[in-house]
Amino acid sequence: MHARRALLYMPGDDFRKIRKATTLGVDCICMDMEDGVAVNRKAVARETIVSALHTLDFGQSERLARINAIGSGLESDDLHSVLPHRPDGIVIPKVDTANQILWVNEQIASTETEYGWPEGSIILIAIIETARGIINLPTIAQATPRLKALIFGAEDLAGDIGALRTGEGWEVFYARSAVVTHAAAFELQAIDMVFIDFHDIEGLRREAQQGAQMGFAGKQIIHPNQVESVQQAFTPDDESIARALYILEAFASHQEAGLGAFALDGKMIDAPSVKAAEHVLARARAAGKIKGNGHP
Repeated sequence: MHARRALLYMPGDDFRKIRKATTLGVDCICMDMEDGVAVNRKAVARETIVSALHTLDFGQSERLARINAIGSGLESDDLHSVLPHRPDGIVIPKVDTANQILWVNEQIASTETEYGWPEGSIILIAIIETARGIINLPTIAQATPRLKALIFGAEDLAGDIGALRTGEGWEVFYARSAVVTHAAAFELQAIDMVFIDFHDIEGLRREAQQGAQMGFAGKQIIHPNQVESVQQAFTPDDESIARALYILEAFASHQEAGLGAFALDGKMIDAPSVKAAEHVLARARAAGKIKGNGHP
């Protein structure tokens, strides 16, 4: 599993900002051809992203490209420009139906065949940010094995349903929960909503921690100063890792003794507790804090 604790959007038409992103140690860099680029700069964005893919060292950062929405009239040119230069993944905005994902999947599969690349070498990530996208989540989430994550887009969703955004976020809570739940059901990562006030780091931390508690694997970000706080929020700390290892070791010994649920330090340990511990360790491995079944 690739760590996607923070997915940083950079305008695709700004080479300087993309280059800056490669120095931040962020898990994912998403070079944008959609909302972050003016209509008269779309062609420039495509050319700039191609140049970045060829000339920049992204290190361990995943190299993603966000295309324009299916049906915009721009998506084909976006894909035809970028795919031959082999980004790690394509991000599809405003996904309403599984058919939209399948169409992009076909374009990628054709490119992989043409260039002799392994099948599935370019992944897909879908942004769910419309009412139709929410109600079609069951089919969207299982559209193709190439799909690796679902992103929740709160701002567009609020606009689509006529809600007013608030700091508490109750107006989008149902949809936010639906995205993380469907992602878990189909073994996908879920990436949480943007925190738009990039000066409010404390507010960002609170929202990121809430997202991690809800089960999200990471969060979208829009500014370099959000990287550290967000990646920290989605990385298990040493105490959590030690506790998870302690639970799994105790579980293994009790299983060998023929025991099911058991008490550990005054708390009942059962299957849900074990699964939660396994999730903690999976996230720790993805973040590089532990290897295999070992300790930090």
